[in-house]
Amino acid sequence: MQFAGVLPEDAPDPRLERERLVKSMPIPIVEFVPQAAVEFADFSVSTTSGNGSGVDEMSVSISATLWRNPVDKSDPANLADLDKGTRRSIDEVPPWPRPAWLLEHIERMRYPMLWEAVQTTWQREDSEYSTLGARLVHHTNHILMNHFREELGLGLHDWDSPALASERVVRRGVDVAIDGVVFSGAEIDTDPFVYAVGAKLPSGGTLTAVVPREYLPYLTLEFVQRRSG
Repeated sequence: MQFAGVLPEDAPDPRLERERLVKSMPIPIVEFVPQAAVEFADFSVSTTSGNGSGVDEMSVSISATLWRNPVDKSDPANLADLDKGTRRSIDEVPPWPRPAWLLEHIERMRYPMLWEAVQTTWQREDSEYSTLGARLVHHTNHILMNHFREELGLGLHDWDSPALASERVVRRGVDVAIDGVVFSGAEIDTDPFVYAVGAKLPSGGTLTAVVPREYLPYLTLEFVQRRSG
């Protein structure tokens, strides 16, 4: 989330529009099972349309703050490892009032983020791109290209790099728990920076989750359908 210029104190919260879009998702979306280390932060929504038939595909991703020590949120162990420039931008207070939602966003920047970690995707018609393996690879590479590009030595357009995931590394037959029911899913457990897991949903959609390996010890990789409200 980036903002340019000076926002008035009463600027509308952009999360409200994303929440409205989420309500139009044809199937229930999925999130992490409730756990102390994970605090919901925001939605990301993407859609594709064609031939005047309305939305053909929709993905809703959930980002969350990670608490290494949720019992004591003031524990410095909870802080993210930020560079000096980012920390300075967080600490600087401008001489004008800012919206409360923006202050909340800035404060969250102090802590590790599970960015677009859990994604639910629905499509009107199945295709080679809607298979579990394809969805898992796409989500994994999206996270790698946006958050680990420097570590992988990749440029902005290196989507065919061998450093990224491919369906060759997808391992199937993995148990994935959703609402307490175990489904046969798949995982990508070969990347040095992230771990990915997913499953086809009874609703006809696909769940995928991609998280940095360094955060795995703090997480329970089980999922639930998100309740309305």
